[in-house]
Amino acid sequence: MKAFLILEDGTVFTGESIGSTREVISEIVFNTSMTGYLEVLTDPSYAGQAVVMTYPLIGNYGICHADEESGKPWPSGYIVRELSRLPSNFRSEDTIQNFLKEHDIPGIAGIDTRALTKILREKGTMNGCITTNENYDLDDIIARTKKYTCAGVVKKVTCSEKQILKGDGYKVALLDYGAKRNIARSLNKRGCEVTIYPAFTTAEEIIASNPDGIMLSNGPGDPAECVEIIEEIKKLYNTDIPIFAICLGHQLMALATGAKTHKMKYGHRGANHPVKDLETNKVYISSQNHGYVVDEESLDENVAVKGFVNVNDGTIEGLKYVNKNIFTVQFHPEACAGPKDSDFLFDRFIKMMEDNK
Repeated sequence: MKAFLILEDGTVFTGESIGSTREVISEIVFNTSMTGYLEVLTDPSYAGQAVVMTYPLIGNYGICHADEESGKPWPSGYIVRELSRLPSNFRSEDTIQNFLKEHDIPGIAGIDTRALTKILREKGTMNGCITTNENYDLDDIIARTKKYTCAGVVKKVTCSEKQILKGDGYKVALLDYGAKRNIARSLNKRGCEVTIYPAFTTAEEIIASNPDGIMLSNGPGDPAECVEIIEEIKKLYNTDIPIFAICLGHQLMALATGAKTHKMKYGHRGANHPVKDLETNKVYISSQNHGYVVDEESLDENVAVKGFVNVNDGTIEGLKYVNKNIFTVQFHPEACAGPKDSDFLFDRFIKMMEDNK
């Protein structure tokens, strides 16, 4: 069956329908990872977005459910150059085609993803529509596509109730703004007892549980939209409890302490982004998934200083908070699948909790 990807600027790509055949309008973003397509599909940070995979062959090792980063896939749509029809892997349990159909995610294959990515890089991230309707009205779709906004997504992806991963070490409260499973696992395998809280849990409840440390997770959407959450983070900042934040959590802590964020032209999404540790001058390869960034000009150096920067474009990739047991990073040290260069940051968090005892 034919499928069409129609961008808000009027560009049309024609390919083959994969997954669900329903029509969807979404923000179109691209990911440069060569592997880890299942982890991308199940990353809650993609809620409200349709993902273009720049690597040309997707699905060749099938689906292994143990690798999922959450309980379901979150992208609104999926866009690939070529979809493998016969996965080959001893761990494979399903095909990506069936996975998309089962979860009602529409997609398109057989288009020039290189050309599409170049458009998104040159013009910036834009909205688009995936449809199987061959008699579509271009003007109507463009009008509807331009109106789309990716809003209220943290509420959609957060857990509905508190969950606990037992451990005999430090007690960590993990705020779930769309947390990937490997954040909790990375702490748990270091002996931590991890209590996962819904995104809108009050600071008072977190503090009353007497945690040794607090983790602010990744998540989707515009960080400045999370007004209620930011107010609670302000209260957490004013405690002496050690805090480590990743991605959206990093942005929310910056907003809670007076900094600002802005939307990037096309964001950082992939498993090959170099970041520099300004304390050691070492460069690490990182996995990233974000479309917003903290404004360097808005930083108060009496509150926070840069800890990491992106080697490619110089944007902020991490902050250290002055006279506070708080550090945050824009990238994913728990990345799975992805580089493990920076997973030592979890050990740094453990040491921070140990020193705070």
